[in-house]
Amino acid sequence: MLRFGLFGTGHWAIETHGKALHAHPDAELVGVWGRNPERASALAERYYGVPAFADVDALIEECEAVAVALPPDIQADIAVRAAAAGRHLLLDKPLALSVADADRVVAAAEESGVASVVFFTQRFQPNVTAFLAATAAAGGWQHGRTTAFASIFQDGSPYGGSLWRREHGALWDIAPHALSILLPVLGRVTQVAAMDGPSGMVHLLLTHEGGATSSASLSLDAPTESMAREFVFYGENGIETVPFGENDAATAFGVAIDQLVEQVRAGTRDHRCDVRFGREVVGILAAAETARTESRTVTVPA
Repeated sequence: MLRFGLFGTGHWAIETHGKALHAHPDAELVGVWGRNPERASALAERYYGVPAFADVDALIEECEAVAVALPPDIQADIAVRAAAAGRHLLLDKPLALSVADADRVVAAAEESGVASVVFFTQRFQPNVTAFLAATAAAGGWQHGRTTAFASIFQDGSPYGGSLWRREHGALWDIAPHALSILLPVLGRVTQVAAMDGPSGMVHLLLTHEGGATSSASLSLDAPTESMAREFVFYGENGIETVPFGENDAATAFGVAIDQLVEQVRAGTRDHRCDVRFGREVVGILAAAETARTESRTVTVPA
């Protein structure tokens, strides 16, 4: 049984992290911390009387692993503190909002030797991971295309009040999901170009190691009639469309818990979505941010 501290009190913390931790047979939720003490207390009470903590480090002291459902810049600081204390990391995408902060998390995790998993929802859907493994093994892919048009501004959206999503937009919220699908099949990104579209839309054109390319068109403010999500690969073997994940987010997060627990038990530190992969994604996002701001193609450091 791995003892978890939950950091965050928003919709994602409640309906994904907290729900999955509470239901998991190998996880014990020992406490909650949030920026809003009243919300933290309400969430802690919901999960059968676990305490709400007023201090980040006090909860870190009480647990063996942290699950963080907070804005990326806040997550990075908590992850560094938790790793330095020898706590395993179950984090969310994006890992951070800057390469420097992502590097701090990686350095802390590697120095302490803790296990880490960064939750990219589709990468913990068994049917999607099986598809990606088979597609990568087939090889011969020349291009990948992502269209992900969503909206956090529709009535009833639980993310409409998310300040970091409003400020950083689809590039930092949706592009990590796209990259988590494209990279396992096409390989490391070496160059990025980016262009803005209407209503916060962003378009990416990526070159991958080995010469393949990919494109992503992303929006957090799409009209209801044009909401869409599609991932397609083109190559020598034809055209392949990535299936939708079969499970809800909480079930997928349960798979992430499984895999973190297995790393801890086995003593392995080579998860495909660990903090190093999370940092790779942040590096691409940062390059894309520069590309869109300066209207030029940006090389992504190896």
